[in-house]
Amino acid sequence: MLNYLIRRLGYGALILIGVNLFTFFLFFSVNTPDDMARLNIGGKRVTQDQIEKWKTERGYDKPVYWDAKEQGAAKLTHTIVWERSVSLFALDFGRSDSQNAVDIGHEIKTRMSVSLQLAVPIFILQVFVSTAFALLLVFFRHSRIDFWGVVLCVVMLSISSLFYIIVGQVFFSRMLHLVPISGYEGGLTAVKFLALPVILSLISRLGTEARLYRAMFLEEIGKDYVRTARAKGLGESVVLFRHVLKNAAIPIITSAGSYLPYVFLGSLVFESFFGIPGLGAFVIDAITGQDFAIVRSMVFLGAVLYIASNVLIDLTYTWADPRVRLT
Repeated sequence: MLNYLIRRLGYGALILIGVNLFTFFLFFSVNTPDDMARLNIGGKRVTQDQIEKWKTERGYDKPVYWDAKEQGAAKLTHTIVWERSVSLFALDFGRSDSQNAVDIGHEIKTRMSVSLQLAVPIFILQVFVSTAFALLLVFFRHSRIDFWGVVLCVVMLSISSLFYIIVGQVFFSRMLHLVPISGYEGGLTAVKFLALPVILSLISRLGTEARLYRAMFLEEIGKDYVRTARAKGLGESVVLFRHVLKNAAIPIITSAGSYLPYVFLGSLVFESFFGIPGLGAFVIDAITGQDFAIVRSMVFLGAVLYIASNVLIDLTYTWADPRVRLT
């Protein structure tokens, strides 16, 4: 397993380098450092001295990829891409490109706690409710409960999450006045601000997840070990929870594990619509303001979390199924 981890981490490092280089190439093919300076200072009515000062303060005064005057290793190390890439791998995110030049690392630490308050309940409830609902449909398979449950899943997955957000805000906030329509406060008061986005996020994903889990459980139901368990006199509930659920754990782990990066990075849509100052809203504001420093940092962090989640999923496979060997 140690060799497997070393190999996966090596592949992950290469992926991070590729993602980082592609992000730089994509952004600098659209905007030059001079364009970025004009955007952040105030449009076209700026002097060249102001542009040069802004570039010097934020480290954009060096060549982007290489300098024809330099030779050898200095040609690479004396560039924006090299210096920013090294700082990212050292988890030094620097400061934003906007006028206030906020510390990106501090903002990530502060906002991550807010995003986790929203995403962790969503993650736990999503796995539990979707699995329980799918098991209920399988337990009552070929009945009206199963039929109308599947119909409900299809209807729910056919509706956009934006619809749930708008309807939820109008009904629960404007009409019933049960929860605030948007905003956030720390402490226990955060519950009333996070309750509605958690519920709506759960509903928006329930149809897709429950239908997927139901299909996996039904596939396991028809296998020989299930018939053997029934022949031994085990009840249907025991067969489902002790045997079927355990053997269907790997697809559930895969589905749940793929959501882990969003647990840390936040939900872009829900944080933006509900005014929650998490990482999702941080990314949206950076994209809107064309703040490349923040976008670059969040893309890099997202890639790190995605690679880590895939390695964690593989390790969890060995726990769920002892027959799985990582080589």
